[in-house]
Amino acid sequence: MPDFTPSDRLATEHARRARSFGAAAADYADHRPDYPEAAVSFALAPVAARRPLRVLDLAAGTGKLTEQLLRAGLDVIAVEPDAAMRDELVGRLRGVVALPGSAEAIPLPDNRVDAVLVGQALHWFDLDRALPEIARVLTPGGVLAALWNLDDDRVDWVAEFAEIAGLGVRYSLRSGRSIPAHADFQEQELREFSHKQPRTAASLTATVGTHSPTLVRTPDEQQALLGRVRAYLEGNPATAGGEFELPLVTTVSRAVVGK
Repeated sequence: MPDFTPSDRLATEHARRARSFGAAAADYADHRPDYPEAAVSFALAPVAARRPLRVLDLAAGTGKLTEQLLRAGLDVIAVEPDAAMRDELVGRLRGVVALPGSAEAIPLPDNRVDAVLVGQALHWFDLDRALPEIARVLTPGGVLAALWNLDDDRVDWVAEFAEIAGLGVRYSLRSGRSIPAHADFQEQELREFSHKQPRTAASLTATVGTHSPTLVRTPDEQQALLGRVRAYLEGNPATAGGEFELPLVTTVSRAVVGK
């Protein structure tokens, strides 16, 4: 019987969580927030003048970011490793090019895109392998940008909700939500944007159900957790009266390829 170290167990749990989203693909598409237009503009600013502007949405999931890029009239390719998430994407965004693949093995030729955008996913990558691969598919001077929507737990009720829900996607835990230093890229630039998402007690509870810490629980554990979340939201004055706004902070880390 092999001896598993704490780091082995953490790596195994990380991989299990990374693979968990396909089971909730439809709910993910329905309930995860989009990104502020200003955040997307900041991500693309180093290459915004290029025409056509060719963008790879890497680890595109169900296409939350892909849809925004398409609406902006950009030439977009999506790459997503999970078949269920990819099926959800192409079902909702007819005609988009959506390829199976990963950040560590991108199915594109060298110098293919001007920007690689990563929504809510860079922390799942093996960055030692992914960053050189991303640099390979970028044109000279192209940009990598990673975006995250974080619950703004500087707001008291959001902090209480996040603790009950067991969520790690919150503003106070934003360290590590950035592009690490790498020889293929210039120093990263960071920016934060205020954001919000209309929710109800029911829809925010459903959102919690799309996060990996929930998805890797047993069905009974999921039901118990979501019951506690729903009870809190229905009993909290800020969230009990129908529709409310969930305050978010969108963080963007961008880095230009090359010296």
